Order: sequence, then C-alpha cells, then structure tokens
Amino acid sequence: MGKANRYQGADQANRWRKRIGRRPSRRLPRPILGLLFLSVGLLAIATTQFVVERADAVQSTITNWTEQLPGPMRGRASVIDGDTVEIAGQRIRFNGIDAPEGRQYCDDAKGFEYPCGRRAAHALDKFLATSRPLHCSFVGRDPYGRLVGNCDRADGRSVQKWLVEQGYALDWPRYSNGAFAPEQATAKAAHRGLWQGRFDQPWDWRATNGDNVEAVSEQSTGVGLLGGSCNIKGNVSSSGERIYHMPGQKYYSRTAISTGKGERWFCSEAEARSAGWRKARR
Repeated sequence: MGKANRYQGADQANRWRKRIGRRPSRRLPRPILGLLFLSVGLLAIATTQFVVERADAVQSTITNWTEQLPGPMRGRASVIDGDTVEIAGQRIRFNGIDAPEGRQYCDDAKGFEYPCGRRAAHALDKFLATSRPLHCSFVGRDPYGRLVGNCDRADGRSVQKWLVEQGYALDWPRYSNGAFAPEQATAKAAHRGLWQGRFDQPWDWRATNGDNVEAVSEQSTGVGLLGGSCNIKGNVSSSGERIYHMPGQKYYSRTAISTGKGERWFCSEAEARSAGWRKARR
C-alpha cells in the first residue's frame, strides 16, 4: 500500500471516531470520589456520636429520677389532710387512694352537709396516734413534688387500706389498679364514712373547684392542715356583690373560690364583714 493510501485510511478512521464519539467513562473523577468517601465517613462518625449522646442522656434521666427518691422513711407523721402527711419536712401522698379535700363537704345520711375532708384528716390523725412511728416506702413523686408512697403504722397495718375500709378515702383505679377495691366494697356495704350519704369523688370535686387545689398552700387557704378553721367562702357574685357563705348553708358546697377574681377565705364572720362581705341569705 502506498503512503497516500495509508494517510487516507488514517484520515477516514479519525472522521469515524469524531462521528460516533468516544464511549463516556462511568468512573467518577478521583477528586469527587474522595469528597464522597469523606462525607460518608463524617456522617457515620456524627451518627455514632448522636447515638452515644442520646444513650447517655437517657441513662442520666433514669439515674436522676432514681436519685430523687429517698429510701424508706420512718418517723412521727403530721397529718396534712386525709391522704397526705409530713415526716421530717417531707410531704408524702398516699399511693393509690384519694380522700376528700380539706375544703370539701359531703352529705350525711339525712342530707345535711358536713366537712368530710376535715373529718377524714381527724380520723387519720387518731389512727396514726395509736401506733407510731409511721413507715413509708416510695414509688415516685406527684406533679406537685410530693413523695408518693405506701405507708404502714408501727404495728404493720396499712394506712391506705384502713382509710378506704373505713370510708374516709376511695380506691383510685387510675393509680391503684384496683388494689383497694375489696376494702372499698366493704365500706360501701356497711355505709361507712363517705358511703353514708352523697358525695363527689375527690378527683371530680377538684376538677370542678380547680384542679390545682392540692398545690395551694394550706397556710394560705386556712384549711387542709389539721384543725384549720378558715372555711368561710368569700364569693364575688356576677353583679360584683361580695357575699360570704358559711358551712352548712344551701350554696356552700357549690361555691368555688377563685382568688384571681378577688375571692378569698375567711376565718370568722367578723373578719368577713369587716372586709366588706355580707352573709348569704341561705
């Protein structure tokens, strides 16, 4: 083959390559591959660190919660209300039961109102006084920071069971899973305590009269602490008139006190009158 023919063949081959183009490479350029591997590595490190930190946070939360609960406590108990006592400055709410509030009134067998909350507190005080000290073990804290526990007298009798069996408190299924249902059935059949007449379940009463009633200081309301007597309700009517209601009056139990509206509690009629309130007519 002559030199001219060789050049012509080479020229045709070049034109053919230009026409069909070169097959594109499927490999990424090395700089891009490097960045991709670096990104994947950094993501893996960050994910591992996040998982470790979350695990540490969960463990810390569990540890802190456990540390907040003291061990079993033994001591002389002061009664706050029908389901709450105080030992060495620690407020303790009995687990799984609910007693009427210090300001709560119920109806007896004849339909007359009586201070069922204060009566439960007095009964509890007498029960504890016959076998001291009180022994409590704890299961948690309530929304107000009080310890929640199971408590026994020195002779081993369960305080919660006694209160429910005597009708001074109710089994609270929301927290007890029915643990005190047998004692409640006994009290109901015998018409003891609350079961002698009509009453509002304590959790319903709180919902009607203010769900944060348990968080209110007993000193500021004058009731709840054993022997408290500031139970006169100073109500402000829709017309703005200031009227106080005495225990036993017709609308006493239906009257709720809202301090945000300027309403308040009084310890005596003289105090209420001097503050500008008049007595309800019925």
